[in-house]
Amino acid sequence: MKITFVLGSGFNLAGGDRVIAIYAEHLQKRGHEVFLVSRAKWQPSLRDQLRSLIRGKGWITVNPMSHFDHLDIPRKLTESYRPVVDADVPDADVVIATWWETGDWVWHLSPSKGVKVHFFQDYEIWGGDVKDVDAVCALPIPKIVIAGWVRDLLKERFNQIPLALILNSVETDKFYAPVRGKQPVPTVGIMYTTMQSKGCDIALEAFRIAKETIPELRLVAFGSAKVLPELPLPKDTNYAYCAPNEQLKDFYSQCDAWLFGTRREGFGLPILEAMACRTPVIGTPAGAAPELLANGGGILVKPEDPEDMAKAIIKVCQMPESEWRVLSDTAYQKATSYSWEDAADRFEAALFEAVSQEGQSGSQRLENVRM
Repeated sequence: MKITFVLGSGFNLAGGDRVIAIYAEHLQKRGHEVFLVSRAKWQPSLRDQLRSLIRGKGWITVNPMSHFDHLDIPRKLTESYRPVVDADVPDADVVIATWWETGDWVWHLSPSKGVKVHFFQDYEIWGGDVKDVDAVCALPIPKIVIAGWVRDLLKERFNQIPLALILNSVETDKFYAPVRGKQPVPTVGIMYTTMQSKGCDIALEAFRIAKETIPELRLVAFGSAKVLPELPLPKDTNYAYCAPNEQLKDFYSQCDAWLFGTRREGFGLPILEAMACRTPVIGTPAGAAPELLANGGGILVKPEDPEDMAKAIIKVCQMPESEWRVLSDTAYQKATSYSWEDAADRFEAALFEAVSQEGQSGSQRLENVRM
């Protein structure tokens, strides 16, 4: 098949982009012709920069790196921050929207650009007006979703049944750790971000509370955001700014628990990454956390409740070595029980299904793309 992914905010280091990059690479390896097209990255104006400086947030920098940099897949970036249109997109068998705005763009593309599919990774009201996001969600485009809560949202709010529910996996060649015990010094970790929806403030407050009971408790963190004065990291935090992917496993594996305090999330890749590194997760019931932590491997805590998270931190850090190892082993087994190869099988099958459901001409198109 000829497959086009349409992205909305430039090629970057967001978790959703990582998932798209993984699927694009797997599909290419299976012999499909994959093409990536995105709107150019937003560039701050002089007014934006001055406003940021006045607010004490410093000079705005746009990170040029992305999860697609290592891929040998043709891609196009528009010359300005504008919607993707027909002229940007090659004729193909399938064209896939990956963000709420791109759903509208893809909907208006010519039929020659391919059967339209929406890879629905989140209900992105944090990135646009609710009415506009809902209008895109209601479009009759077949949708592939990544978590049970997204499936339920589409069914209950928009009366739609997704084409497929395909949970994300984890790159076990990048995220792994040998069998190990607890840390000599109790240690927890977070992904530092200034996005309010990610709940970094909740995790940091939980750490502060837990440290009152465990004075030696230490924190490690990584992220792609510079530390802001209004969201400071505790003194002596080991923080890695824009750490290379190959180094992330070292942060996960030096923790007794990984903190996932997010308020809303499409999936939550750090959960699986930490678990693959044999680190239990203490998380709020956002994204896929309820599914991933349902049978052990971590502890679900109340949303918007740093005290409840702090209790879980204390519990994990003070539990006997043998009990912690059971939690660690369960986390690892869950994370490694389902591979990206398995997910790619289902993703590919969903694309063929979308083609076959296109209409009376779908069966003929399906035969053509499988040739």
